[in-house]
This record gives sequence, C-alpha cells and structure tokens, in this order.
Amino acid sequence: MKRYSCADSPLKVFGIPFFDKKRTFERIPPELRAKLLMPDILGRRCPGARIGFRTDAEAFTVKVVLKTLEMDVGMSLYGCQAIYVMVGNRADSYLAGHMFPADYQTKSFELTFHKRPVMEDVTLWLLRNEEIESVDVFFPDRAIVEEPTPYRYGKVLYYGSSITEGGSATSVVNNYPALLSRWLDMDFYNFGFSGNAKGEPEMADYINTIDMSVFVLDYDHNAPTPEHLRSTHEPFFLKIREKHPNMPILLLSRPNFNFYDVDDSEERRAIIETTYRNAILRGDNHVYYIDGEALFGVEDRQLCTVDRTHPNDLGFYRMAKTILPVMKAMLNV
Repeated sequence: MKRYSCADSPLKVFGIPFFDKKRTFERIPPELRAKLLMPDILGRRCPGARIGFRTDAEAFTVKVVLKTLEMDVGMSLYGCQAIYVMVGNRADSYLAGHMFPADYQTKSFELTFHKRPVMEDVTLWLLRNEEIESVDVFFPDRAIVEEPTPYRYGKVLYYGSSITEGGSATSVVNNYPALLSRWLDMDFYNFGFSGNAKGEPEMADYINTIDMSVFVLDYDHNAPTPEHLRSTHEPFFLKIREKHPNMPILLLSRPNFNFYDVDDSEERRAIIETTYRNAILRGDNHVYYIDGEALFGVEDRQLCTVDRTHPNDLGFYRMAKTILPVMKAMLNV
C-alpha cells in the first residue's frame, strides 16, 4: 500500500488560495482575520476545497484528521462535516460515496472507496465547517496515480454570505458554486463567510492578490443594513475592477426576496442595481447582474429555504440553473 498526503504530487488541492506555497488549509491569513475581527475558524475552514487525482485503482482509502469538530444547528454531519467522492469526467461525474465522523467527539475517520479499474479522475470534495489537520489517500502498490485533468475553465471567486458558503445544502456538492463547477468543469474559490462578509476594503485588497478569471459579488445578506450595503458595495466592486479591468464580474442580490414581514429586499436590490448601472454608464462591458428575486424561480419559491434565509437543495439547484446561462456568457462558452 502506498500513501500520499494531500500536499504530495501528483495529488492536487483546488480551492485554497496559495496552497501550493503555504501547504496549509486556510482561506484567510491570520493578519487579515485580525483586522476584520473574523473568527479564526471562518478563515481556516475551506468550503469548496477539493483534492483531485487520476488513478486506475479499483479501491483506495481516504483518512482524515480534523482539528475542530462542532455541531451546527442548521446542518447535519452529512452537510458540513462529510467528504464526498466524485468519480469520472467532472461534468457527468458520479458519487462513489461519502465519509464523515462517527460522532461529534471523533476527529479521525477513514473509508475505502471503490470504482472501475480504469484510469479515471477522482475528486474529493472536502468538508465545509471544520479546520482540517490532514488528508491522506492510500492506493494499492501497483496502482497508477497521476495528476488530475486540468479544469476546463477557471478560476471563479465567489465572495458572499453563508449562502455562498453552502448553508444549508445537504452536502458539499449541492450548493450553487459546487453545482456550477461540476456542470461547467470550472475551478473556483468559495469565499462565503457566515455573518462575516461585509464588503470590507481590506478583503477586496486580499481578493485582488488571488489568481481569478471571474468574480461573483454576493454579500447582500451580510451587510447589516441597507446603509452599510450602500456605503460598501460600489467601492468594493470598484476596487476589484481597478485591478481587473476586463474580468467578468457578476453582481447578485439576495435570493429570498420579500420572504419576511418587514423586508428591505427592494432597497437592497436597488443599491446593487445602482452599482451595475453606474458600471454600464462608465462603459464597463464586463459586468453582469442577476436580480435575486429570480434565483428561486416563480413556482413554490417558499419551498426553497430551510428557514426563509438559507437555501435547501431545491433552492441551490434553482439558483445554479438561473446563474448557469449568465456564467456561460461570462466564460464565452
């Protein structure tokens, strides 16, 4: 049996900025977390992170050790502490299985997965909620292990709220950035931060250091008031646009439009539309906008969340389907 850690070639880690240099599971460096008063766990956990490889092995074993393990009131172990294993071409890959801790006290777990005895891409979709200590993959001695097939498109960076982060999908492969990634064979970074994406200029500066080809601005929910959104949204957009003058940028407003008795969705939507219209007036030909009211569709919109805020799988699927044609236009597909 031969063992590879996630940092060992030919395995490749996707979705974590600067992993090739730092070899750490971390989205946000500690100095930036301190400036933003962001809880450490939000900067260290890595939703959207993936480990890819190709192998002809009929079976392989994955072992995971976590640094943290806490109950999430809105999501199960399947939704936020499980790793999902997808096999085959990304656009039509199949689920080989998933693995998760036995309970909320056991931070080490492993499982053997099975596939066809032919060379295929394998993607380990890492868990959403916890800080990871290590991920190791074990193969039979005679198995061939190669680098994964490069993504066809990439990289998209999504910046937004807990919705962007994947709450409350039933699995890490069912939120809207993950669905779009699989459908389009598109690499991405998930910069969703539960309660902590507020359009800070320091965050825009950091995002500008990351290699990306498309940017999605989706933090409406985390702006505490419409006034805060108005004072931060266009400046945030302009910081990104200044560094990336020709990069496609998509603006989204919140999907649960007017789901509350007292709701400021219309005011918030108008603020985001103003950012979009001003960009168009400046001659920006690379800015796109989707009205959040359209993201859940028309029929049975109230069935698309678990709590009137966070989408369930139906809500995420409808969001992804609505965004898909716009993303194709942005990628020139």
